[in-house]
Amino acid sequence: MAGSGARIVFVVFDDIQSLDLVGPLEIFHTANRLSSAAAPPPYELVVASADGEAVRSHSGLGIACDAALRAEVARPGRIDTLVVAGGSGVVEARRDGAFVDAVRSAAAGARRVTSVCTGAVLLAEAGLLDDHRATTHWASADWFAEQYPDVDVDPDPIFVHDGRVWTSAGVTAGMDLALALVADDLGAQLAHEIASWLVMFTRRPGGQSQFSASLRTPPAQRSDLADLQRWMVDHPGDDLTVGALAARVGMSPRNFARCFAAECGVTPARYVEDLRLERARHLLATTDLTVDAIARSIGLSGEAVLHRTFRRRLDSTPTTYRRHFAHT
Repeated sequence: MAGSGARIVFVVFDDIQSLDLVGPLEIFHTANRLSSAAAPPPYELVVASADGEAVRSHSGLGIACDAALRAEVARPGRIDTLVVAGGSGVVEARRDGAFVDAVRSAAAGARRVTSVCTGAVLLAEAGLLDDHRATTHWASADWFAEQYPDVDVDPDPIFVHDGRVWTSAGVTAGMDLALALVADDLGAQLAHEIASWLVMFTRRPGGQSQFSASLRTPPAQRSDLADLQRWMVDHPGDDLTVGALAARVGMSPRNFARCFAAECGVTPARYVEDLRLERARHLLATTDLTVDAIARSIGLSGEAVLHRTFRRRLDSTPTTYRRHFAHT
């Protein structure tokens, strides 16, 4: 792929998740396109397999490659960023000692080492994540932690940045990671333009959870409770006490609390707190509203209550969270 800027090498193998490659690649390609006035473009994009031959994703998509990974390592000039894709084929790929060695050698000369989804498995197999905090797809996190006990696995964030190592959660989270890399290289404004051009949500901060509170909690089987769950997501600032919620579905507070916990696996109070905390995190990262205004917008009595919730649930404060994760 054309370009003569910082070299981004995407490592692929058979049975990758195609979006783990295509999503981040499109981010960097769009950065080149929107930076057309720059000479040369900021990125050179290279897709590399073990032998340089085409690979096939686990959905059957054929992917042409630009180079063999070993040859790419031997090429003059530094690899700026190594991006290792994930997918079901990573289990077989990690058994290929020569391939893992090539990943290790490529990483040794790179300014940044990154993975998308279960691509973290190859980085860990190469010893590149030892004593590092890292993430991967939530469904693989427990297995990953068991296989690689020297890695500090955090299954919650969209992506994790630890030194020169960046790891992301599954599939589309790779695009969030790539946007963060572009912002790190070329500024937040360009990252915002890329997100707008690709019709993505505004860039999500790495500390955002892989899935929302409504996804973490299974939907109720009862239609009235399922409808109530959906309504609650859109109305975090309303009266969400057990009594008010019970009245909305025509149940007694005691019976409602029992049925909701049985159907959803959490108490109504915990579900409400999860929703409000999620909305507060989003507003802290994406707006300049005061902490007190955010607290009141989600149905809390004021800043002090939100502060206590952050301390108890996140071991942080709203102000600290905003300082780490706010973006333009």
